[in-house]
Amino acid sequence: MGLFGRTKRPEHLERRGTPFDALVIGLGNPGSKYSRTRHNVGFETIELLSTRVGIALKASRDRALTAEVSTLGKHFLIATPTTFMNESGNAVGPLARRFSITDPLKIIIVHDELDLEPGVVKIKSGGGLAGHNGLQSIKQHLKTQDFIRVRIGVGKPASKEAGADHVLSKIPTRERELLDISVQIAADAVQLIIAEGLDAAMRNINAR
Repeated sequence: MGLFGRTKRPEHLERRGTPFDALVIGLGNPGSKYSRTRHNVGFETIELLSTRVGIALKASRDRALTAEVSTLGKHFLIATPTTFMNESGNAVGPLARRFSITDPLKIIIVHDELDLEPGVVKIKSGGGLAGHNGLQSIKQHLKTQDFIRVRIGVGKPASKEAGADHVLSKIPTRERELLDISVQIAADAVQLIIAEGLDAAMRNINAR
């Protein structure tokens, strides 16, 4: 048994082609209703990466928009689930299996983080999920929580009960400006992880 709680597929059933160095998933909710909300900063990061490399995201069979990227001497997949946040694992699990990504340290999840203030971005490997429903869904499908996270601070709501309204509501202009900068930093973080490795990326990004 390996990652995802499944035995490895026979070699003749493995996906052919260039091996992937990473699977990068930005979390959020689909639909214009949720665009530019705090919960969708993961989506925004992937969309920015797509723009940077000049490759459009396209619908795939795995309940996600995806793009294969070859740059910086690396080959990786970027994706945004077409599921709602709470069901993110329904996209991440199948993508990881189809592209034969069995090492959780090759899976990078970009998401909003209540425990960090707006404007703050941190990289984390493994550890607790802080009650994030998208991460919990991914853990359920991957059978591990040892994947890499790029955490984009969105700040805490006034009360625990106001959490859903906080992450799904429109954002004041000043905070939106901070989040736009954070999305840029998060995209930088992903590229650093892929190009230079996790430790180097953490030293660079987490020191800011």
